[in-house]
Amino acid sequence: MSQPLIDRPLRGIIAMLLAVAFFSAMDAGMKALTAYHSPMQITALRGALAWPLVLLWLCSSGAIKHIFQTRWSLHLLRAALGITMLWAFVFSLQTLALADAYAIFFAAPFIITLLSAWWLKEYVAPRQYLVLVIGLAAVCYMLKPDAGQWLSLGALAALLAACCYAVSAITVRVLARSDSAANMVFWLMTFLTLGATALALPNWQPLQAQLWPVYLLIGVCGFLGQITITEAFRIAPAAIVAPFEYTALLWGIGFDIALWQLYPGRSVLLGATVIMLCGLYLLWQQRRGH
Repeated sequence: MSQPLIDRPLRGIIAMLLAVAFFSAMDAGMKALTAYHSPMQITALRGALAWPLVLLWLCSSGAIKHIFQTRWSLHLLRAALGITMLWAFVFSLQTLALADAYAIFFAAPFIITLLSAWWLKEYVAPRQYLVLVIGLAAVCYMLKPDAGQWLSLGALAALLAACCYAVSAITVRVLARSDSAANMVFWLMTFLTLGATALALPNWQPLQAQLWPVYLLIGVCGFLGQITITEAFRIAPAAIVAPFEYTALLWGIGFDIALWQLYPGRSVLLGATVIMLCGLYLLWQQRRGH
């Protein structure tokens, strides 16, 4: 049975900011693992390490009893998109700095906003479309000065990840009409773990004792990030919460400098500023509309 949604934009924004922080820490951990494991194995570990925490959360909240009241087709679609997205993003981290991968991945919020207007029939004002074009141009500007990056396999993988993420985010809004956030998180982690593990088995490498702090970081941050981002898209319009994903660039720059001594170029900083201003404008327009 469908249940009506009550949008809570402010709570959705806070959930998105928290999700970005958790996922950025997780991404830094996954980048650190690229020297030891294949992208598909890292994808499998991302799901497997978070799965016990998800199960514990469901049991403690009592949501486990409703776990089979779900729409299987959309969950399977989300799982396929999630496996492809994570594999592609981890693949990109083998050759790209975290901030550079995020710069390409920033195409996702624009795709989400456009899909939310076309698929979900959420209202997007004409001026908002103009801002989306400006933001997308800023993404292209960040890539263009580093000419070799745009056509590299790493950059193309990051773009593929962005497209998969955008479609997955829209399916969350559709699933929210019938499924709880607990169901969405549980089945994504379950199918992600099973599917990615099966694909990674031929090239599986043993886990290393000295890397357990990184494994734990990925599991805990992945769990917390999945809950908060699912909640963000469940309780607020995609066009409102999506722009706040841009704060990931700040985290990416910080991790690049602290862990790998990689500093962002002028194009990344300038382009990110324009994108963040576009996101703030979209939020202002939504509040003005209400």
